[in-house]
Amino acid sequence: MPPTAPPHVPRSSRVVAVEPVLPPHRYGQAEIAEQLAPLLAPEGPRRQLLHRLHAASGVQHRHLALPLERYARLGSFTAANAEFAEIGLDLAERALKGALATAGVTPEEVDFLLFTTVTGVGAPSLDAALAVRCGLRPTVKRLPSFGLGCAAGAAGLARVDDYLAGHPGQVGVLVSVELCSLTLQREDGSTANLVASGLFGDGASAVVLAGADRAAGTPGWDVLGSRSRLYPGTADALGWDVGSSGLSIVLAADLPDLLAAELGAEVRALLGEHGLDPDGVRRWVVHAGGPKVLRAVAGALDLADGPTGALAPSWDALRGAGNLSSSSVLHVLAATPHQPGEHALVLAVGPGVGTEQVLLRAAA
Repeated sequence: MPPTAPPHVPRSSRVVAVEPVLPPHRYGQAEIAEQLAPLLAPEGPRRQLLHRLHAASGVQHRHLALPLERYARLGSFTAANAEFAEIGLDLAERALKGALATAGVTPEEVDFLLFTTVTGVGAPSLDAALAVRCGLRPTVKRLPSFGLGCAAGAAGLARVDDYLAGHPGQVGVLVSVELCSLTLQREDGSTANLVASGLFGDGASAVVLAGADRAAGTPGWDVLGSRSRLYPGTADALGWDVGSSGLSIVLAADLPDLLAAELGAEVRALLGEHGLDPDGVRRWVVHAGGPKVLRAVAGALDLADGPTGALAPSWDALRGAGNLSSSSVLHVLAATPHQPGEHALVLAVGPGVGTEQVLLRAAA
C-alpha cells in the first residue's frame, strides 16, 4: 500500500513593497473643524458637538484632496466625483510607481492589479487609466473593488495572495485610493456625519506582492493565511447611504461593542490554524478606525492599550492623517518594523459588518 501523501501546504506569496502616499494639503484638526463647521451645522449645540467630536477623534492633522477653502464651493456629487477621478489617479500613479521602484519590478512585469476604493465611482474604474499611465501590459488582469470600505486594504492583500497561490511565478499589485473628504455632506448635522467629518482623511497606497517562485531571495512579509468574517444583521451599522448628494456615512455608535464581543475569537481562530496565539504576534497592523475602535481591538485581544501600547503604529497613523479607509491599514503596514521571523497580524473592519485578517511573517 503506497504511503499517504502529506497534506498540501501552499507556499506563501510575499509582500515586497508598500508605498503610502498623501495629498499635499495638510491641516491641523482645529483649522479643519473651524472651516467645516459652518458647512455642516448651524451655530448652537450641534456646532459645539462638532468641535467636541473633532477634538476627541485622536486626529491632530489630516491631508486633504483639495485646499481647505475649496470645500465650501464643492457642491454636487458630480463635481466631487470628477475631483476624485483626477486627484485619485495622480495619487494612485505616485503610489504604484513608488512601490514598483522599491520592489525592483518593471510595470510590464505586473500580471494582476486589484484596485479598491469606497469614495468615488467610475466605469471604467480608475485602474484602467492607471494601467495605461503607468505602462502596465495591455494584457494585465484587473479586478476593481468597491464596497468593502476600511476592510478592503486587508481583504485586498488576501485576494492578491489568493491569486498568486495559483500563479507562483507572477507579480500582483494592490492599489487603494480613498478621498474621504470629497464625500462631505453639507448641512447634515447628524452625529454620524459630524464624527466622520473629524475622523476620515485622504490618501492612497500601493502594495507589490510576488508569488512564491518569483519572491525567492527578496526581503518582505510572507503571507501565511487570511480569514474573513461577516456578521449577519449588522448591515445598518457601517457603510454609505447612496443618494442624490452622493455618499452619506452610516456609522452606528455600538460598533466598538460588536468588536469587543466578537473579535477575540476570530483572531484566535486564524492564529490557531498556524500554531499561534496573540502572545506569538509581535506586530499588530490595525486600521486606524478611531480611538473607540482601537481600544475595542486592544481589549478583545488583551493587548496593552493606548497610544504607546501594542497598537502604537495605528495610533500614530490616526494622529498624523486620520482614518484613510482602505488605505489606512496599508499605511500602518508601511510603518511597521520588519524583523526576520516576527509575525504580524493585519486587521481591518468594514461595512457588512465584516472583518478581514491577514497573518504575515517577516522574511529574511
